[in-house]
Amino acid sequence: MQDLLLFHGIKNPENGRYGSKSDLGKIYSAIPWDDLVKSFGLKESVKGSKMMFSPRGKIALMFLKHYCCQSDRRLVEQLNSNIDYQFFCDLHLGFNRITNHKIVSQIRCELSGSLQIDLLQKVLAGYWSGHLSSKSQITVDATCYQSDMRYPTDAKLLLEAVSWLYKQIKVICKVLGVRMPRSKFIKWAKRYTNYSKDRAKRKKKRRSLTRGLLRLLKKFIAIEKQLHSSYPEVTFTNQYLKRIKTIRKLYKQQSQWFYQGIKPTDRIVSIAKDYIRPIKRGKENKPVEWGAKVTKLQIDGISFIEHICFDNFNEGTRLKSTVYKSQQLTKTKVKVLGADAIYTANNNRSFVTENTIKTDFKRKGKLPIGYKDEKLLKKQITKERATRLEGNFGKEKQYYHLNKIKAKTKANETLWIFFGIHTANALEIGKRIVRVQQQKVA
Repeated sequence: MQDLLLFHGIKNPENGRYGSKSDLGKIYSAIPWDDLVKSFGLKESVKGSKMMFSPRGKIALMFLKHYCCQSDRRLVEQLNSNIDYQFFCDLHLGFNRITNHKIVSQIRCELSGSLQIDLLQKVLAGYWSGHLSSKSQITVDATCYQSDMRYPTDAKLLLEAVSWLYKQIKVICKVLGVRMPRSKFIKWAKRYTNYSKDRAKRKKKRRSLTRGLLRLLKKFIAIEKQLHSSYPEVTFTNQYLKRIKTIRKLYKQQSQWFYQGIKPTDRIVSIAKDYIRPIKRGKENKPVEWGAKVTKLQIDGISFIEHICFDNFNEGTRLKSTVYKSQQLTKTKVKVLGADAIYTANNNRSFVTENTIKTDFKRKGKLPIGYKDEKLLKKQITKERATRLEGNFGKEKQYYHLNKIKAKTKANETLWIFFGIHTANALEIGKRIVRVQQQKVA
């Protein structure tokens, strides 16, 4: 019982002092559980169902995953053996054990269906408001949270599509009792294997392989279409039809690029994740990334999602909406803003001037008298953004399971990013809560 009291940060009954919390206890104390349950619209499980988690426990499980940085299976193993984790997730297992490791994925899918980022962040910002100083000062920047996927070369994409269609046609023919159409799939699969082993992948070999895979993919698309029209009584799942549509779009893009030199727009880089698009970042080591691009605003070291999108976009156009978002969350007018050079468009300069917002934008034209003081302020704003905000990107990716997003759907990836960011925030707020409590006791 004493450990549970210390976990919550409740006063020690012997000496009346606060115990030093674990990081998990700090996260627990920094989250408005009832408000989050209400915002997600979660209800208690029906009596007799196999769901062991309460509505609060479901949300806690998502925070716990990003705190532990474990796979779903490993997280369930840890949950079975760690009483603190059980207490955090509102579980009382006793001698029972969770045997279904897919329960984490099931809960993630349930929560992603009712995720409202703006509403939830408003709840969190309201709860954390007392621990945020300098609410009128914000920094803004964008980053990409990469999906867990292989590098999408043209040959890999085409082979993926050909292999998937070949297996589906084989199954359909077996079910219908018709003969499997002849093809050269095995030959081209072997040729791709040999090509992938080459250290120097010459252009001539690459073009030859791509041409052959394009022809084979075209043949398989025609065969699948013929089977579909010849046997209308056979029904297919929505997932199958969606994948076929993606493969047809992929073939159109690749054939136009290969034969006509037309650069594809809205380019598909994965047939399994058709929503992923290449995000051009302009970095020296990573010119292109694959995943969700997120514009974040930071208030006193606490980050909030301003905009998240799987399509590439120019974050420089989001400055006005970022200022409005900050004022909506904190109910405080923005007076100081830090942003990099991509935000220094003329319309943004006019906006910050009209609203008397001080920035670290490089001045145009002749420098005014007394510019030294202004230059010093700009330098301090830039330092805050470059160290605190950009350092926060690396911390979340390294320590809060956001380096490679392993979710399989667009909604689940969005939920994954949301909980990763706010787990880091909750720990920081929890540390501030403990610090205030210790100061009061002292």
